[in-house]
Amino acid sequence: MTTTTLADKIAQSGGAARMLQNAQAGAYPFPVAPQFTNWIEEVRAWRQSAVLLDQSYHMTDLYVRGPDAQRLLSHVGVNSFAKFGRNKAKQLICVNPDGYVIGDGILFGLEDDEYLFIGRPPVANWIAYQAETGDFDVTTEFDIRSVENPDAPRKLYRFEVQGPNALDILNAVNEGGPLTTKFFNMGEITIAGCKARTLAHGMGGAQGLELWGPYGDRETVLARLMEVGAAHGLLRAGSRAYSTSAMESGWIPSPLPAIYSGDAMAPYRDWLSATGFEATTSVGGSFEPDNVADYYLTPWDLDYGRVVKFDHDFIGRAALERMAQQTHRTKVTLVWDKDDVLTIFAGMMEDFPAPKLMELPTGNYAAHPYDQVVHDGEMVGISTYPVYSANERAWISLAMVRDDLAATDTALSILWGEKNGGTGKPHVEQHRQIMVGATAQPWPIHAAARQTYRAQT
Repeated sequence: MTTTTLADKIAQSGGAARMLQNAQAGAYPFPVAPQFTNWIEEVRAWRQSAVLLDQSYHMTDLYVRGPDAQRLLSHVGVNSFAKFGRNKAKQLICVNPDGYVIGDGILFGLEDDEYLFIGRPPVANWIAYQAETGDFDVTTEFDIRSVENPDAPRKLYRFEVQGPNALDILNAVNEGGPLTTKFFNMGEITIAGCKARTLAHGMGGAQGLELWGPYGDRETVLARLMEVGAAHGLLRAGSRAYSTSAMESGWIPSPLPAIYSGDAMAPYRDWLSATGFEATTSVGGSFEPDNVADYYLTPWDLDYGRVVKFDHDFIGRAALERMAQQTHRTKVTLVWDKDDVLTIFAGMMEDFPAPKLMELPTGNYAAHPYDQVVHDGEMVGISTYPVYSANERAWISLAMVRDDLAATDTALSILWGEKNGGTGKPHVEQHRQIMVGATAQPWPIHAAARQTYRAQT
């Protein structure tokens, strides 16, 4: 049997859950140097001085152009588009017809009839599919992430400069007009004669700007930022530091896209390739359901219920109107128990089978990590993306738990590791499961980020 589509691969794998649990891919790749100084100081820089994060390579960009561009995006997005347009940006959330999350990413209003979506591949692919199969007067253009297209240069470079000294650096290098620093608003900056556009947004939950321009300007802009930034303690962050930033800022990077089941999504599975992201990505962790739909998340699981607006018609609206009346899980930060974490690391020096290895600073060994959160012997939630925070001096993860167990300092447990010694992923060594204590804390975990980040003016 020829395997050409995602539907073909699911059938040949004996089901979607089995395919994903035994996929050969590891954690989501960030194709930049692991570190430029050392990852601990690079992480601490976004709290203590300033950091430059290079986002030029790991995301897929999709341009949507034409008179129906906003109508298409409104059709796929749960967000309101009532006040959206040029120089506006939003975190676009897409769901399937049953209301479960396909993914999210950042949508930029470049012009009134041109928009740019940036994120992991699932939402870009979903938008392109709707553009191709729907009645919309639009064109789409992909700029594929470098891991899938390593020999092609990107259209744009993309940097973030953030931290307490970030705006001092950006004002010092700026040769244009005043910077736009209001949260999630876009503006312009000129650096070493190179014009770029900006967004007030940051991965670490600290003040600063994201900036981008033609890829050919990248080295000139980078050199000037690092030259001026040196006096302000600016460090470049490598992939090891970058991989921990989302957990500190309170963002779950990659919910498994809710596309692998259901008759309504069958045409889309026939449209997707057997070699694309959705067909090759992996899930890992102690939550291993037989039914792939058990992995699916609602907007409320991710604290996106506040973004859902019923002021327009969109895919999944009827389902979300029903969900809105239900009880939902609550997103929290989990701080892992120090002694239990030390038990995991002690296992490296003990007889096999040891507990599942936790790589530093990021314990993910699959693109979509799903571990069971347990209370009184019952699974009460899902923990994602365990990382060591050099700022908090602790292992943390983001989780969604039963609402009555989300209060600060609630004692919970995480079942760490996969059953029966591990699945068929090559990144999973033989190991034994272990229960790790944890306490529920707010997100973002850093109080200053909770209180001031979105209030940036």
